Amino acid sequence: MSRVVTLTMNPALDLSTTVKEVVPFAKLRCSPMRRDPGGGGINVARVVCRLGADATAIYPIGGPAGEMLKRLVDHECVESLPIAIAGETREDFSVFETETKKQFRFIAPGPKISVAECRACLDAFESVSRTASFCVVSGSLPPGVSTEFFAEAARRANGAGCRLALDTTGDGLKAAALHEGVALVKPNQNEFAELSGAKSLAPKELVKAARDIIAHGKIGAIALTLAEQGAILVTRTESFYARAPKVEVESTVGAGDSFLGAMLWSLSEQCSWKDAFRFGVAAGSAALVSPGTDLAHPETIHRLLADVTIEEIT
Repeated sequence: MSRVVTLTMNPALDLSTTVKEVVPFAKLRCSPMRRDPGGGGINVARVVCRLGADATAIYPIGGPAGEMLKRLVDHECVESLPIAIAGETREDFSVFETETKKQFRFIAPGPKISVAECRACLDAFESVSRTASFCVVSGSLPPGVSTEFFAEAARRANGAGCRLALDTTGDGLKAAALHEGVALVKPNQNEFAELSGAKSLAPKELVKAARDIIAHGKIGAIALTLAEQGAILVTRTESFYARAPKVEVESTVGAGDSFLGAMLWSLSEQCSWKDAFRFGVAAGSAALVSPGTDLAHPETIHRLLADVTIEEIT
């Protein structure tokens, strides 16, 4: 039985390298290229499997880049359920500038996906979700796919009796979370401001806004990530603020996905919301010290756990 099932509609072959300095027109001598499977749900599944649980990743693929993406997912011991499409899987590119410690990220839009291809992805997601403890829809949508896709995915997950975690933005987040119902959403500060209208960074104000949404909507819990400011978790009965460990940042790619993956792994192991939140914050920080698109590793997560400070907000 798959404990976690993920759906990624706009996966990517992630390429990353380092260079001393990014300057225009010059030939930039780079370090050897790193290739990783990418896209929100795929990254979540990678972290879940690294922590020792089972995960099935569902995603559309097309062309040579799609074939390589699947090989890389298989290499990480994540069960794959790829859906063939006519378009070519996108490739994203990130460069770490060693002179300034800055990271430059170049994100492609992705291929167009037909109505039939979308339906095939949703059908597979609904079928596999019937045997999962959690299902995840995460990441952006490719060109031509309506944000109503997320609401349909939520309906399918709810119909399959699977708890859904949603990590997306804008109208898609509102349509699925507020009208269809999800167990967990993981917005960042900007995404939460869109969802709630909250503008303050004060933890108590953010908690109040999150409680209002939970009380009047169909969301079970909100895990709000605030970058170096830490994170906030609000459920129907509890509220926590976490201070993240101080780390030297190598890459910001996949920090949110690592956070969500570790939380879901912990919840699937029957941990409390508070303990799962601690694992999530540690994993988000662990991803920051991994190069390129490498995500969080278990040994780093466990090392940072003791440095995560959590306080209850009443």
